[in-house]
Amino acid sequence: MINVIGLGYIGLPTALMMAAHGVEVVGTDYNKQLVDTLNAGHTTFKEEGLDELFQNALDAGVQFTTEYQKTDVYIVSVPTPYDKESKKIDPCYVISAIKEIISICPKGATIIIESTVSPGTIDKQVRPVIEAEGLVIGEDVFLAHAPERIIPGNMIYELLHNNRTLGVDNAEVGEKVKELYASFCQGEIVITDIRTAEMTKVVENTFRAVNIAFANELARICRSDDMDVYEIIRICNMHPRVNILQPGPGVGGHCISVDPWFLVGDYPEYTNVIRKSMETNDTQPRFVLDRIEEIMKENDIKDCLRVGLYGMTYKENVDDYRESPTLQLLVAQKDHEVHPIKCYDPYLSADIIPNQYHDFDEFLKDIDMVVIMVKHDEIKKEWAKLEGKVILDCHNICPLPGTYHL
Repeated sequence: MINVIGLGYIGLPTALMMAAHGVEVVGTDYNKQLVDTLNAGHTTFKEEGLDELFQNALDAGVQFTTEYQKTDVYIVSVPTPYDKESKKIDPCYVISAIKEIISICPKGATIIIESTVSPGTIDKQVRPVIEAEGLVIGEDVFLAHAPERIIPGNMIYELLHNNRTLGVDNAEVGEKVKELYASFCQGEIVITDIRTAEMTKVVENTFRAVNIAFANELARICRSDDMDVYEIIRICNMHPRVNILQPGPGVGGHCISVDPWFLVGDYPEYTNVIRKSMETNDTQPRFVLDRIEEIMKENDIKDCLRVGLYGMTYKENVDDYRESPTLQLLVAQKDHEVHPIKCYDPYLSADIIPNQYHDFDEFLKDIDMVVIMVKHDEIKKEWAKLEGKVILDCHNICPLPGTYHL
């Protein structure tokens, strides 16, 4: 039996995927309300294909509880926040899970950490906790690191098809863990050492963050001197060895906006490019706010209450709003001491902030200016409803004439 610890955006799909492919799985989470929701037969977030996978897993016997199980294999998939001052990872949730596991696990159990951690976290933080209890790693318990590599909006496909990296202490454990993931993973499964596995996951997200920052910086340069950043990128990308990304309103989620800071926190003397890139991305929502104010003045819109942000999630067609550019923008707006801007997102049914709408038509009725923060499929079908509005398009997707851009 596999005990999956943490049933959030990564742990739940992983538990369901394994169960649906014949692995006996019990999912554990400290959040009783979440566990009760799952036991009542309902998923806890929206994701294409998740409900079908959930039903398949239920049919296969997956269970959910707040209790840790005594078993041979554990998968730890809990959050890993970072300290915003030091930029270092805060492994408290991982450490808490490890302590719970080693208090009940049988001799020879394997603990697989899926949570993203900074390079060296397992050596510096996890191993000492286990050894402090008098356990010998490699005899009493075995450690592995299997960083997740999926994206909200396409989780199910990517769980099945993406390549995986497994970090282990010895080849025998590696083959055992590989066999477990091969129960569903159709991609290549690479076995390496634990620290390398830690580093590759953080580097992958850092690469993406740096490239996003370059596009965002280009947008600022072009805005400062009245150039069309989208036309410039289009032409540059005709070069066979150039592939510049598109600028946007910022970076959200719990990967690209967080993981690169782990490297900055641990290696401050070597991460000048990464630090500056992260600062660019983190300040992009404020750049959008400045742009909103410019356009308001140009169109004689005097009240922020007449401005609406379309989209509150961190990317299109998902309900995940962690670290979203919209929420970052609203935090920045507080410094301006003006009324909060109105917001609407078709994927968020709960009230997240004040001035949040749940009906698109009502949202549009109460505003003069629309800021497209997220390129949900919904708005691409409703351009006619935006006619007559002042539009700031942060993604260059709106076909209406007179649309403003970053």
